[in-house]
Amino acid sequence: MDILWTIIIGFVIGAIARLLKPGPDGMGIIMTTLVGIGGALLASWALPKFGFYEPTRTANFISSVLGAIVLLIGLSAVRSRG
Repeated sequence: MDILWTIIIGFVIGAIARLLKPGPDGMGIIMTTLVGIGGALLASWALPKFGFYEPTRTANFISSVLGAIVLLIGLSAVRSRG
């Protein structure tokens, strides 16, 4: 059941990140979900580095969306190069 929730929340985070980041992304549902999950992983790694050891759910969600936006920007840069 945890994997299913991870996929659902990853999709929601990825979709919100795609809505907030301007410009076309050209990716499907699976890639959106993977970007959302990656953004959450990036945020869970980065938050303790900035001194947030026990963030609230809201802080986790916002930082996950920001992490997904960072990944989207990185993907855009890699795609435009190649």
